[in-house]
Amino acid sequence: MSADNHVTLVEVGLRDGLQNEKTPVSAEQRAQWFNALVHAGHTRLEAGSFVSPKWVPQMAHTDTVMAQISRPPGVLAEVLVPNERGLDGALATDADVISVFTAASESFNQQNINCSIADSIERFRPVVARARDAGRRVRAYISCVVGCPYEGAIPPTQVARVTEQLLALGVDELSLGDTIGVARPREIHALLDAVLPLVGGSQLALHCHDTYGQAIANIHAGLARGIRVFDTAVAGLGGCPYARGATGNVATEDVLYLLQGEGFETGVDLPAIARIGADICRHLERENPSRTGRALAAMQKEMV
Repeated sequence: MSADNHVTLVEVGLRDGLQNEKTPVSAEQRAQWFNALVHAGHTRLEAGSFVSPKWVPQMAHTDTVMAQISRPPGVLAEVLVPNERGLDGALATDADVISVFTAASESFNQQNINCSIADSIERFRPVVARARDAGRRVRAYISCVVGCPYEGAIPPTQVARVTEQLLALGVDELSLGDTIGVARPREIHALLDAVLPLVGGSQLALHCHDTYGQAIANIHAGLARGIRVFDTAVAGLGGCPYARGATGNVATEDVLYLLQGEGFETGVDLPAIARIGADICRHLERENPSRTGRALAAMQKEMV
């Protein structure tokens, strides 16, 4: 299998997905789902975040999750931190990847983390340095890379400026997030035209939301440009509390179905992921937004 034929999915459902769900999920349950997703073939998974449980109750006790997960060789557990205090908590565990987050929109940053883009970059400077000194990889999320609920369309040059600043800090990977799910392939190509000259495709990931049903088309556009890392969430979990109407992350099941059809390898078992997604939706008492997940579930019922 060639490197160009392999796609890595970063499973974000247990952090980015669950953090906005209203049904409480225990740390023990989150760890069980993490282990099941690993057993299904995932090698990169967000285990949680070290943020104040006052602001994000679903992410409380991420240290307990980290203590209960199983990681075979080659599996990376990733956690999000907002500041140095969060980093202290992350470094007290054996998290492999430390993630930080900012936006390409000043208004979104103020609403989300109550500071400017420039201030967020400065806040991350010691976080990135300490994480790297501790031997951890560092990932940076950039939100609203195509559109913002407050500012509207975001110019690709604006994303490029934030990209340059984060690269200067020494981050290992950048995840470009269409946070409110407004992008279409043309906007994805324009975004990559601006960013790819600054950073190799191997350091980029796309994080697509499916508000307008364009996430799969946008991922296909990213594949055509050489992107081989995509953030996905089992059962399409998630959404953005600061973006009215924004639906969840693109479903892992739907992306796996696309990739299989296009001849890419992931090492992830689609039927197993679909079963996990169905279990999570039953626990959360919600409909499964993954079309592939629903189709596979219907086929299994017909076969019984």
